[in-house]
Amino acid sequence: MGGDGMSSLIMLGLMVLVFWFFMIRPQMKKQKELKKFREALAKGDHIVTIGGIHGKILEVTDTTVLVQSDNTKLRFDKSAISQSSEDQIVNK
Repeated sequence: MGGDGMSSLIMLGLMVLVFWFFMIRPQMKKQKELKKFREALAKGDHIVTIGGIHGKILEVTDTTVLVQSDNTKLRFDKSAISQSSEDQIVNK
């Protein structure tokens, strides 16, 4: 009787391990890369926001960026920047 409970506990532990390895770990790695990307933003970079706005960075502060898109200047929080325009061109 004690062996049934132990094997169930081992199976549960293995399922948690597999879930962490295939779901949580890759998400944490992706978040770390995105944070590193946002910290490295610089004047002149071409970016895409999470809303789909394409533009060029004119100014970078600690928490925001000033972006020019066509003839419009917009200020965004760094967390609103999703990727570099150059990355999008390479991925196509």
